[in-house]
Amino acid sequence: MRVAMVVNGRPYERDVEPRLTLADFLRDELGLYGTHVGCEEGACGACTILLNGRSARSCLLFAVQADGAEVKTVEGLAPAPGELHPLQAAFRAHHGLQCGFCTPGALLAAYELLAERKNVSDEEIRVALSGVLCRCTGYNGMVDAVRAADREWER
Repeated sequence: MRVAMVVNGRPYERDVEPRLTLADFLRDELGLYGTHVGCEEGACGACTILLNGRSARSCLLFAVQADGAEVKTVEGLAPAPGELHPLQAAFRAHHGLQCGFCTPGALLAAYELLAERKNVSDEEIRVALSGVLCRCTGYNGMVDAVRAADREWER
């Protein structure tokens, strides 16, 4: 099947097998390896992307379901090569990552929250991050990072 979508602001069109997941399409067809595949059941959140501005588990979607959509992956956060988005910089500064496996999903979940509103509470941050399983950080650094990015990010 032929699919066309805009990924990180760039249009793509490819022929794909109907059973190809969006996660595998992003990784294998487009070389966007920041979308991590963990549980392949939608439970861990490592494969979180933004689909038309809303978070989605790319391991649970087929690429054909994203036909005509706008997709943002973690690679699409940085404003330019070699630069960090304020959220990425805050995760680095506030120790919001350790092994990094869950980090792309956490960044996109936080991005979705902060793109919608400012001055979020710690509870709102924790709810936004609750769909991303992290075994390393204990989430406190992530919460601190999102809080800092909320103050620093000019939206």
